[in-house]
Amino acid sequence: MKILAIETSCDDTSVAIVEDGTYVLSSVVATQLEHSQYGGVVPEVAARAHIQNMIPVLDEALREAAVTWEDIDAIAVTKGPGLVGSLIVGVNTARTLALLHQKPLIAVHHTEGHVYANWLHKDDNNVPTFPLVCLTVSGGHTNLLYMKGHLEYKIIGETHDDAAGEAYDKVAKLLGLGYPGGPLISFLSQKGDKHKYAFPLVDLTAAPKRGVDGFMVEAEESLDFSYSGLKSAVIRKVRELEKQGNTLGEAEKADIAASFQYTANEILARNLVRAVTKHKPTSILLSGGVAANVSLREQIKSKLGTQNSKFFYPEPTCCTDNAAMIAAAAYFHAQISDYTNPEDLTPDPNYKLA
Repeated sequence: MKILAIETSCDDTSVAIVEDGTYVLSSVVATQLEHSQYGGVVPEVAARAHIQNMIPVLDEALREAAVTWEDIDAIAVTKGPGLVGSLIVGVNTARTLALLHQKPLIAVHHTEGHVYANWLHKDDNNVPTFPLVCLTVSGGHTNLLYMKGHLEYKIIGETHDDAAGEAYDKVAKLLGLGYPGGPLISFLSQKGDKHKYAFPLVDLTAAPKRGVDGFMVEAEESLDFSYSGLKSAVIRKVRELEKQGNTLGEAEKADIAASFQYTANEILARNLVRAVTKHKPTSILLSGGVAANVSLREQIKSKLGTQNSKFFYPEPTCCTDNAAMIAAAAYFHAQISDYTNPEDLTPDPNYKLA
């Protein structure tokens, strides 16, 4: 089954064609570089760029896959969450194509796309098995999912404030590195000392309480995340260093970046291990843009130790927003005939996964 998918939830215009939810025939992404000058994505600019990029990206995806519309079995699109203007472009394009070419239409949640990126480029003997725990980390999402089977999502941990990727972007902006922050922080961290600054490992586990029998009762370890405290600690450290001297030099910035990255990743790895200990999955998944961070993968592997569960993460090109992951998720929707009427589909910037 060949699915053509469209992803426009933020600032990347992407179209991909994937066969049987695994084999990528084409994956084209147009990245909007103009946002770097603003230090973040400008919604109006993103929407206009999607309109300009959509047809060329669509044509290139068909050309790269060497297919015609007769070969396409279904069309998939990100319904949400995301920037409403960006989503409108993708959804309206998908609706039009579905009606024009008489193809079934599949609406996909952006986060489940990231989850199913772990099925791309995999052979039949090396795919995740259920039950599984998935840590999804990106600029807009930081959560832990438990899945008993395909498309069965239970959120067992989520962020109370900033997403991890958002914290990366804000720290990168603070250090004058530019946007997006993840790759820039990761690169600069290689030159720094990750133990130079002891930033807080924020833990949302409740304090012990006294039970009815008078004894102290430990609260269950929290699987939720918070990055506002870590971000504030980095800001305070930067201001403290600036008061002591002149503008931060390359060495100071590298140490701050390395210490921040180590701490941010330790929080992610710690909560993932807690979820694995509690739910005992057969597979452990990492997904989202921050999943491309090599240090995060290494810290997770180190904390997992000799766990019996298999650890999966996508190829770097499949970690950031792309339409191939949307097609992978759509394939499993198609297996249960979970289609959407093109005339009824509307974008939902606050679309809930579970």
